[in-house]
Amino acid sequence: MSKEGGPLLTPQQKAAAVVISLGAERASKIYKYMGEDDLETLTLEIAKLDHITPEQTEEAMDDFYKLCLTQKVITEGGVDYAKTVLEKAFGSQQAATLLERVTRNLKTRAFEFIRKTDSKNLFAIIQHERPQTIALILSYAKPEQASEIITELPKDKQVRVVECIARMDSASPETIKIVENILEKKFSSVLSLDFAQVGGVDYIAEVMNNIERSSEKYIFDELSKKDIKLADEIRNKMFVFEDITLLDDRGIQEFLREVETQDIVYALKGATQEVSNMIFANMSSRMAETVKSELEFTYNVRLKDVEEAQQKIVAIIRRLEEEGRLMINKGGKDEIIA
Repeated sequence: MSKEGGPLLTPQQKAAAVVISLGAERASKIYKYMGEDDLETLTLEIAKLDHITPEQTEEAMDDFYKLCLTQKVITEGGVDYAKTVLEKAFGSQQAATLLERVTRNLKTRAFEFIRKTDSKNLFAIIQHERPQTIALILSYAKPEQASEIITELPKDKQVRVVECIARMDSASPETIKIVENILEKKFSSVLSLDFAQVGGVDYIAEVMNNIERSSEKYIFDELSKKDIKLADEIRNKMFVFEDITLLDDRGIQEFLREVETQDIVYALKGATQEVSNMIFANMSSRMAETVKSELEFTYNVRLKDVEEAQQKIVAIIRRLEEEGRLMINKGGKDEIIA
């Protein structure tokens, strides 16, 4: 029973009472710093809390204040300092109770992010750490996570880590925080690197540039039905044979110097009239005559050979663009310096 004979509030009900006492505006600021599970639990308790007496509210606020003070002195001066301060303020028995509650909560929340990841990622990040560091981290992991990671360690390290965990008695909040911050930074950098290297429009455009033309056409036809905007975005990042029309005369002349005559002949067998006209317009008279002559006597060419020849030319154009020897005008506003 509480001081005035009302029923004792549970810790969850006390938290709800504190939030209600703070008012909606202040409570909303606290909500920003809470995890989804805690938010759900607290919101449910607030909804269920029908009526509390002023005495129960005062008791909840007093309890909350003492816990906040305990958390503060632990953070600023460590457990031993906190014990001294709290014993002077509230007596040894209440100080011990407060310290036990807060340090238990710290253990639950420390390294919280590692409990939400899979063992493979966690192992990749901590495998080269010292056994003592691995032991500290695994002490906060889920048991199944810890067992999987220990199994993957080299035999000699397995023994050292198990020994360190077994001998571990306590670690100061300062040490835990330092290790946690370092690990979280490593974890973030690995995730950032993974995301930077995998997937995206640029990557798939590169892939599509190397896919045979019939497959490319099918993929774009189907993708356009589902998401025309995405299909166009990928196309804009690609360079296909028909995009030769985006080159200026100098660019066309540049790649023609690098292409085998046989490839030009085969490629033109499947080219549009516009592309053919632009290519011939940028050839010397002698070369144009040679190509036209070979085109006239080249027949029954396999579609596969035509596509391969066009892809060779595309590869040369893309290489020359990377080397800065030609420029592809994709409709953007590139700045040109004369």
